[in-house]
Amino acid sequence: MSLFFGSWAGITCSRASAGLAKNLRHDLFESVQGFSFSNIDKFSASSLVTRMTTDITNVQMAYMMIIRVAVRAPLMVIFSFTLAYMMGGRLSLIFLFTIPFLGIGLALVIKNAMPIFRTVFYKYDKLNASVQENINGIRVVKSFVREDYEFNKFNKAADDVRKDFTKAEMILAFNAPMMQFCLYLVMVFTLSFGSYLVISSHATILNVGQLSSILTYSFQILISLMMLSMIFVMVTMAAESAERIVAVLNEKSTLTNPEDPIYEVPNGDITFNNVSFKYSTKADRNALENINLHIKSGQTIGILGGTGSSKTSLIQLISRLYDTTEGDVLVGGHNVKDYDLVTLRDQVAVVLQKNELFSGTIAENLRWGNKDATDEEIKAACELACADEFIELMPNKYETHIEQGGSNVSGGQKQRLCIARALLKKPKVLILDDSTSAVDTKTDAKIRDGFKKFIPETTKIIIAQRIASVQDADQIIIMNKGTIADIGTHDELLARNEIYQETYYSQNKKDGDDHGNE
Repeated sequence: MSLFFGSWAGITCSRASAGLAKNLRHDLFESVQGFSFSNIDKFSASSLVTRMTTDITNVQMAYMMIIRVAVRAPLMVIFSFTLAYMMGGRLSLIFLFTIPFLGIGLALVIKNAMPIFRTVFYKYDKLNASVQENINGIRVVKSFVREDYEFNKFNKAADDVRKDFTKAEMILAFNAPMMQFCLYLVMVFTLSFGSYLVISSHATILNVGQLSSILTYSFQILISLMMLSMIFVMVTMAAESAERIVAVLNEKSTLTNPEDPIYEVPNGDITFNNVSFKYSTKADRNALENINLHIKSGQTIGILGGTGSSKTSLIQLISRLYDTTEGDVLVGGHNVKDYDLVTLRDQVAVVLQKNELFSGTIAENLRWGNKDATDEEIKAACELACADEFIELMPNKYETHIEQGGSNVSGGQKQRLCIARALLKKPKVLILDDSTSAVDTKTDAKIRDGFKKFIPETTKIIIAQRIASVQDADQIIIMNKGTIADIGTHDELLARNEIYQETYYSQNKKDGDDHGNE
């Protein structure tokens, strides 16, 4: 019966622990999908990966040991002690004297080991961050022949983890000898004092059979406590992992739907009313300061500015990737905080600065913009984004497989595919965040010309480094240190704005004399 039920317990416990791990990963991933950018920034991508892998594995193993042993072992201790008391009476009470000693010892182990585990899991995060950074930038690593440097950096991080784990395991290792010392001390006392009772005049109190039974129960108590000791080690390690998992599950997104959201975006009007924004409450200064701006539906707006002028920060507030710190952003006459998030982001399509494609066919990647898009709609969007030019040359055309991250297409091709993907949303507002930087000027001009002809009612916001990409815009916004330095047409800014003049003439290779002749 023991063999049968033990085997059955092994099977059911394995299923239960694997199921728990699956459910935790499911809920953890679902929570992350609902996070805002600021939530993800708080944890970091590498830390979230560690929590979904290493931390959940620790919890899974501890849970399996708990449901297999943590019920059986205490019952064995209770039954063995009860029978030992029935056989030896007060002689068995010696077991009770070890409990305070064991309790104090275990408390000291926990107190010293837990902070180390807390530290080591954060070092795991850094280790995963190193791996992630290396793989994402492997082309740069190889082109600069920095493999040895990256290896040494990773080796140092791995060695830090090893040192901390060794230190923690050394502390936990005191657990087993402490248990053994107490129990063997009890057995020495039982053998000595029990033998004395058997051979003395008090043999009527305890006979050889009873003493033998007490020793048998002592071994059962020893085995049960050793099993509990093993669980204790695993639970101590898993406790910190569990806290890290719970921290993610309890994290609430900083962006949530209102109680009665708006499900329709009337048009592409955009208004900024006294908007200031910082990425973190701990930040020393605002990324955006006192922004006031109105964009009419259907207009084409260019945004120029140097690195760090907060161009991207400005447009991220329109699709509510972040919330304003002060002031309001309105789209279609309504505050973006009043919209249903899905509705808003479907109508405010953003092609981010860092374009991302996923493993799958070209058609599958494009249908991220509209999962129900027909083949004709896909082709029309690609023609508008000038992506059809290279897709038609591929052997399998729209069924051509894209490798993870789009590694088998060029930067310009990737950008055009991402623009086509955004166009399939048929948005009221289209934002291109430096999304044609890898495209040649001729193709860039064709894309902008196509926007004018085929999506005239869509508000188009183009962030660019090249003035050629925005000089035909209805209005050009000059950003400088998180503020709007100037707004005007190409001719107006060329006549009065120093930042625009400097950028224009540097790109057109003209000097100050030419400026005067202009």
